Amino acid sequence: MQDVYQKAKRIRLVIFDVDGVLTDGSLYLTDDGEEIKAFNSRDGHGMKMLHDSGVELAIITGRASRCVELRAKNLGVELLFQGVADKARTFAELLALRRLDAVATAYMGDDVVDLPVLRRCGLALTVPAAPHAVKQHADYVTRAPGGRGAAREVCELIMHAQGTLERQLAAHLK
Repeated sequence: MQDVYQKAKRIRLVIFDVDGVLTDGSLYLTDDGEEIKAFNSRDGHGMKMLHDSGVELAIITGRASRCVELRAKNLGVELLFQGVADKARTFAELLALRRLDAVATAYMGDDVVDLPVLRRCGLALTVPAAPHAVKQHADYVTRAPGGRGAAREVCELIMHAQGTLERQLAAHLK
């Protein structure tokens, strides 16, 4: 775990996948073809606290839906990439855009399509339901499942490693 904290100290950008990470992976489709997803409010608050502590947030997802756009806007996530077929290319473009080295990034994904980024980032994160192949390449597997506190757990882990968690919590103890 000490290695995870050392890696987490360097993180300046956290990138999240959506399905299976920010949601439980279920896809709800209406008769009209509209896609509906359920997001966890505590995950969202953790992301807001992490952002307020100085860490930038991004989302890279293979699917595209209006509800993800709305959720990103609600959380203040300006770096949103939807409908991405090649996550490694988008990751490289994001590094160039933000002038970051890969070691300063964390990525949270849950399936084999996330492996190219998980293998390149500075802190690879996944959820308990991820396939074995993904867990093998993760630095940390959350206790909480995707869409049920996993993102919050990761946000608090990074803030704890960077010494900013107590300050974020103190803002709510006034």
